[in-house]
Amino acid sequence: MASHCLETGNRIYTATPEPTEHPCFSPDGHGRAGRIHLAVAAECNISCNYCVRKYDCANESRPGVTSKLIGAEEAIRVVQEAKLSSLGAYLHVAGIAGPGEPLANPETFATLALLKDKFPEMKRCLSSNGLLLPEKLPELLALGLSHITVTLNTLDTPSALQIYGYVRWQGQTLIGRPAVTMLLENQLLGIEQAVRAGLHVKVNTVVIPGINDTRLTVLAREIKQRGVEIHNLLPLIPQGKFALRPAPRPADMHHYRQELGRVLPQMSHCRQCQADAIGLV
Repeated sequence: MASHCLETGNRIYTATPEPTEHPCFSPDGHGRAGRIHLAVAAECNISCNYCVRKYDCANESRPGVTSKLIGAEEAIRVVQEAKLSSLGAYLHVAGIAGPGEPLANPETFATLALLKDKFPEMKRCLSSNGLLLPEKLPELLALGLSHITVTLNTLDTPSALQIYGYVRWQGQTLIGRPAVTMLLENQLLGIEQAVRAGLHVKVNTVVIPGINDTRLTVLAREIKQRGVEIHNLLPLIPQGKFALRPAPRPADMHHYRQELGRVLPQMSHCRQCQADAIGLV
């Protein structure tokens, strides 16, 4: 696992993960290690009020957007073509980041199995909302997953009630307090179990002014205690039900990263790329 460095006083943490060559986990991989996102996960099991999922949207580049959905076999062909292109020498990571929730889609697991067979040298990763992580973790480990990102936006129930519309769980659609309680419990449990299993774990947090921005330090301390190695603050993209809510200012994001950097290493080079991105970050 990656090691972290902290000196006493107000010295800010410096992220010093082992050289994973994963551009979304280590500054060492930024600009020199490429990744390929495979858009095989169509369905989602929660409703985030900041999320708008679109396919074939030429004018946008953000999470939830993909040029088209593909299946597991096509995903392997995409990787093969990319490896034969000019980017091939840089592609070290194959990931699944949507456009829906990877763990809620059988195609995710079929794709990971094919990647393990066809491209065993590539690191395999995915991004998840964490709802199904405790349940699916054994299967992910068997498929050789090495890195996982969990989007955890708040630990506070009132805030979560403003962020999430519903949670689909075991054939039921939960709303209100039961929904967010189930989600938050599974997110924290899944993170802790993934760390104990030896995975590299990153947490993404969407910063939403007026909703979760005053308790970010509390969240950072909690995930640090559970072994998360790097934290990624993402500014809200105003859209969906939050279309009229202002995004945090760049100066505010810089301040939050400075403050939370005293607790946990912060990622600052994320480009909020879309679900079928290929190449260097």
